[in-house]
Amino acid sequence: MQVEWFDYELPESLIAQTPLKDRTSSRLLTLGKSDGAIKHQKFEDLIDYLEAGDVLVLNDTRVLPARLFGVKADTGAKAEVLLLKQLEGDRWEALVRPGKRLRSGAVIAFGSEMNPDGSSSPLLTATVEEESTMGNRVLRFSYDGIFPELLDRLGHMPLPPYIKEQLPERERYQTVYAKHEGSAAAPTAGLHFTKEYLDRLAVKGIQLAYVTLHVGLGTFRPVSVENVETHDMHEEYYEVGEETAMLINIAKANGRKVVAVGTTSARTLETAARESKVHGQLQACSGWTSIFIYPGYTFQVVDALLTNFHLPKSTLLMLISALAGRERILAAYREAVEQEYRFFSFGDAMFIY
Repeated sequence: MQVEWFDYELPESLIAQTPLKDRTSSRLLTLGKSDGAIKHQKFEDLIDYLEAGDVLVLNDTRVLPARLFGVKADTGAKAEVLLLKQLEGDRWEALVRPGKRLRSGAVIAFGSEMNPDGSSSPLLTATVEEESTMGNRVLRFSYDGIFPELLDRLGHMPLPPYIKEQLPERERYQTVYAKHEGSAAAPTAGLHFTKEYLDRLAVKGIQLAYVTLHVGLGTFRPVSVENVETHDMHEEYYEVGEETAMLINIAKANGRKVVAVGTTSARTLETAARESKVHGQLQACSGWTSIFIYPGYTFQVVDALLTNFHLPKSTLLMLISALAGRERILAAYREAVEQEYRFFSFGDAMFIY
């Protein structure tokens, strides 16, 4: 299976640079996974595709202000750090720029505060301890105070590289139900929901369930191999609680749909299915997942998927192709381009059912 099979042409003008003022005002392309039927609707029409007893599964991860801008302590040269994963204590796996100048032993300083004698000291420093796989670094942070508070003060939202404009407010890159901090990127399908719309779904009898998957390096890594099967996914931390497992098991027993909001929720649910010790029953679990879903995969839990439009040749495009078929997905994407949908993180939505 060739990575090139998942390519498509996208005019740069269709890459959404800013979020819409109203979260629910996006367009919605619906795709029947069995017949390839396409409809052009509004995001608010999603409720019409869901019935009482269906379970909508949302990823409640919260994005860290994980991008830090600092300087090399010895030369003053600019340096940038993107936190990816907390290893233990004050040690983190991170992407750094410029990588060639940030080798083991290098120290990066962030922010400054005045000392009583009039000199200044950095608020936070990071020492490069290791050079790990794929050009990442392991950093050890030093500071006085509380690390999350310093990160909130000094950090910036880690917007994808295709977004060139500044974010008007941090919370617009968070879902309204974000709870557990730890992601290096937002689960963007969830950005379309407001609390009011979630309330409308609940009133209709649709069950809202939550999982956690902290989005990590996989979001930023391009597929650099030619054959899909040889791509290695990076590990990401996930949790599925007892209440979510129970709601899904009840829905399945009653013939109701399990609808994943975003590819992160889908990957979490399918990982939990693999981990279950009872066939056909989901159980509470947590750990690290590197599940890679591409055509040929048989979904165990997910019946339908709400998602945004993904980058060409990406693992996310491969995942939705596994659910609906590569040819149907690429046909839908061609139509989305013709109809000038907004693409990627701040773009419009797609519902595969």
